[in-house]
Amino acid sequence: MALEHAILVSLLEQPGSGYELARRFERSIGRFWTATHQQIYRVLKRMESDGWVTAEEVGQDGRPDKRSYSVAASGRAVLTEWLRGAVQPEAVRHDLAVRVRGAAFADAAGRAALIAEVERYRAGHEETLARYLVGEKRDFPDVSALEPGDRLQHVVLQGGIAYERMLLAWLDDVLITLRSL
Repeated sequence: MALEHAILVSLLEQPGSGYELARRFERSIGRFWTATHQQIYRVLKRMESDGWVTAEEVGQDGRPDKRSYSVAASGRAVLTEWLRGAVQPEAVRHDLAVRVRGAAFADAAGRAALIAEVERYRAGHEETLARYLVGEKRDFPDVSALEPGDRLQHVVLQGGIAYERMLLAWLDDVLITLRSL
């Protein structure tokens, strides 16, 4: 997936400025596709040149004007074509998994260092899961009353929650195994 597709989806959900889009990436799409503010602004500029998005100057009291972006017909066509395409299998490259396998060749100090790193890594994923669960309660308080677009956002978030829970369970197994060596 290209960043362009993630931006098109986000702008179709709600038009906005580059800053607003970057904030949305931090809160929602960023759970599954990350981009820096600079990347978002650079891609938005290219998408505007290519005619995929349009921008409107919006005046603000006491602040500089902002550019609010929305998806143009050609951008919607690009997204539609992409949605119809095949999903390519993702290559799995997991640094931690290789380190865990390498622990068989480490001394006690090396294994202790790896245990500390797995604990740190696990704590980060615990925080991510907690953020997802808070976001789910905040953004989807009544799942039975969701509109179709919101239902799709929720099912993607549920995938992230399931992934984090699976990863935490695996990390628990890794820690038990490393500590038993």
